[in-house]
Amino acid sequence: MTPRDAADDNTGRWSDLDRPPLNANALRRALVREGGLWSGLEVVQRTGSTNNDLVARAAAGPVAEGTVLVAEEQTAAKGRLDRRWTAPPRSGLFVSVLLRPAEVPVDRWGWLPLLTGVAVAAGLARAAGVDTALKWPNDLLVTVDGEERKAGGILLERAGRDGVVIGFGLNVSLRAEELPVAGAGSLLLAGAVNTDRDPLLRAVLRSLEDWYGRWRAAGGDPSACGLQEAYAAGCATLGRTVRAQLPGDRDLIGEAVAVDGDGRLVIATPQGVQPVGAGDIVHLRPA
Repeated sequence: MTPRDAADDNTGRWSDLDRPPLNANALRRALVREGGLWSGLEVVQRTGSTNNDLVARAAAGPVAEGTVLVAEEQTAAKGRLDRRWTAPPRSGLFVSVLLRPAEVPVDRWGWLPLLTGVAVAAGLARAAGVDTALKWPNDLLVTVDGEERKAGGILLERAGRDGVVIGFGLNVSLRAEELPVAGAGSLLLAGAVNTDRDPLLRAVLRSLEDWYGRWRAAGGDPSACGLQEAYAAGCATLGRTVRAQLPGDRDLIGEAVAVDGDGRLVIATPQGVQPVGAGDIVHLRPA
């Protein structure tokens, strides 16, 4: 499927007045500026996956760092381990960005999904008035009726030798009857004071630009730029007893006590303390 610019397709754009289309021109005016991170922003009406599209563009030819691709609807979105992500058109934010952190050693790039989680949470706190908790390694949680529910997720993919594409999906205006699975949530159901996606996206991308700049200036050192501390402060996983399902049907059960300098979750078990990386686990659940 070839993505189409949302501005060129008015079919059904106002079929749900509670879900107006994004204003691509206004977003570009607000975010794309000389000397800033964001070099271009495109909104497409419908596509399979913004991550797939941006990775493919980077493979096909030069794509500037700071390119942002947003979809009003994704038909084949995926999360970590190819888990599927679906939502009605214009009900959420489905965004991918291309970054080229040349100043940062590759072994620190694993912090980028955690950095994105911190940035999204900070942006939503300002623009939506919603506290967003972070479930290690890549889930965004909101509280609905006193229960933590997943409202979004983050996915990182390599793009050539020197680039990464970071995608995030966020349920904004999903109603209870539209939730894809039990235990899902949205900003609307969490009592957001604002579900207008334009200011939400502006706030999140500005926050991401700020955190990425700090992290890059520190050479990717998560402690020096304050990222490690900020992530720990917002991480709902820490302090809880968890079950980490490892490849080969092995389980690691213990208390999540820290996120170390490599972005790994440190689990204290009766046998000792063991760090696990995001690539080491199949599932992480409460025990």
